Amino acid sequence: DKPQESPLLWEVFGPDSSGLLPTNYTSWGATATRILMRFSLAAFLAGLLAFRVRRGMSFSRRNPFVAQTQILIAVVAAAMMMVVGDSAARAFGIFAAASLVRFRTNIRDPKEITVLLVCLGLGLAAGVGRWDMAVILTLFVLLALAVLEYFERAQVVRSMELSVETRNVDRTNTVLTEMFARHKFDVELRELNQQDEEDPLGKIVYLVNLSTDVSTSVLSDEILAADRENVDTVEWEQKESQTYLYK
Repeated sequence: DKPQESPLLWEVFGPDSSGLLPTNYTSWGATATRILMRFSLAAFLAGLLAFRVRRGMSFSRRNPFVAQTQILIAVVAAAMMMVVGDSAARAFGIFAAASLVRFRTNIRDPKEITVLLVCLGLGLAAGVGRWDMAVILTLFVLLALAVLEYFERAQVVRSMELSVETRNVDRTNTVLTEMFARHKFDVELRELNQQDEEDPLGKIVYLVNLSTDVSTSVLSDEILAADRENVDTVEWEQKESQTYLYK
């Protein structure tokens, strides 16, 4: 008798049979859809964990590189499990290949480490003849990186310490708070010293989180223009980001 073909929906969403490879499905479309569904589910669930709401911590206070890496690692893990299947030999092969990777350079963006693992997965998939998974994994990761890096600029911040010496602390502080509110900056007041008879210049110090495309020179000109008669000096100093949960 002719073997009964499985429905397309069952091939896409159903569990794997023992030893069943995607090449055994009735159509390449079912194979590609099944792989994409698994990658998408892994990325979605990892995204829920990576971007979970945390009490007392806004999204601007998180390291976006770590969240992006967590999502990509979930996708790589899904690909590895599909490559391994029920084969113990492949599992040991992946372990041996991963043990060859050594990081001797400090990589600022942990996404690049994950991309290296993706390349490892691509090589493993190609090596066992799973060209379909290698191609789909490449396209899926390219799309995921495009989406993650599109929103990256808005999430990456640099911590700057703003020091302003002024003849009228109250007036200048009002100017600063209005500017911060207008630009929607994340700020924290660090020091507020009033002027007195011995020292006619007071001092205001803020820790300001700025996006990478904001110019401190433009902000300094804006402060001086708004309170030129009182502001004496404006100084910006780069600080190690204390807002990132991960160092």
